[in-house]
Amino acid sequence: MAMAYKMATEGMNVKEECQKWFMEMKWKKVHRFVVYKIDERSRAVLVDKVGGPGEGYEELVAALPNDDCRYAVFDFDFVTVDNCQKSKIFFIAWSPAASRIRAKILYATSKQGLRRLLDGVHYEVQATDPSEMGFDVIRGRAQ
Repeated sequence: MAMAYKMATEGMNVKEECQKWFMEMKWKKVHRFVVYKIDERSRAVLVDKVGGPGEGYEELVAALPNDDCRYAVFDFDFVTVDNCQKSKIFFIAWSPAASRIRAKILYATSKQGLRRLLDGVHYEVQATDPSEMGFDVIRGRAQ
């Protein structure tokens, strides 16, 4: 536990690819979501999975493990009550109850380092259970 705290407080290196994939999602709309993970050996945040333009929120939820933490960004497209097409980007901090305490500490304390690089996120969701980040929650926050 002390080692997890030491690693977390020293910070994680965020790989350049993390911002690159995010910017492609944000500006070029070639990805629907990006999932990030922490590699404890290299002490870095890496891209774990990228969702194609045809993939939706269900595929993002399926890409998150039941027993380990992850970060994710999701580009949510919707139509407003005024019939305007909008897009909002969500940052999701996934920390399921079944994950290790060490992972929870690392992800909680390393989150801001990644968030600083992801310029343009509109909303942040912290979830420990799939119901806390359900599609209704996302839609409700966006509108």
